[in-house]
Amino acid sequence: KISMSINTVQNYLKYLSNAFFIDKVQRYDIQGKRIFEINDKYYFRDLGLKHSKIPYKPNDINKIIENLVYNHLIYNGYKVFVGKIDDKEIDFFATKNNETIYIQAAYLLPDEKTIEREFENLLQIKDNYKKIVVSADSYAIGNYKGIEHINIHKFLTDYQL
Repeated sequence: KISMSINTVQNYLKYLSNAFFIDKVQRYDIQGKRIFEINDKYYFRDLGLKHSKIPYKPNDINKIIENLVYNHLIYNGYKVFVGKIDDKEIDFFATKNNETIYIQAAYLLPDEKTIEREFENLLQIKDNYKKIVVSADSYAIGNYKGIEHINIHKFLTDYQL
């Protein structure tokens, strides 16, 4: 709730990116197979440094899970984009060595509405690349209509990307 010019915000984002505090992630149109020039997303490179400046809030857990998945993909050598299909967002469209994966990240999938939201976005993609939903649910094993559902701990420690 502060007034600041768009140029000032863009400069701050550029400074933070140049200092390797955050990464700018471009949006990718999955259907049109092109990169958008606007609406980039930003992820923290080090969540510990982030929390040293911005205190942890329980309501941020979904963002933290998403950031963890992003960092893990980067660590494993993937080029990462935020996917877009129609008016829906796919958390991650990642490529490495002619391999593509799509990933949705969520803290918990407590009800049918949330399950449908996370999986249905991926079901709209009509190619045969790997599709994964990562969550902290203890039952997150197996699949839903052919899409893998993986627990965040397993994804970060011993899942083969």
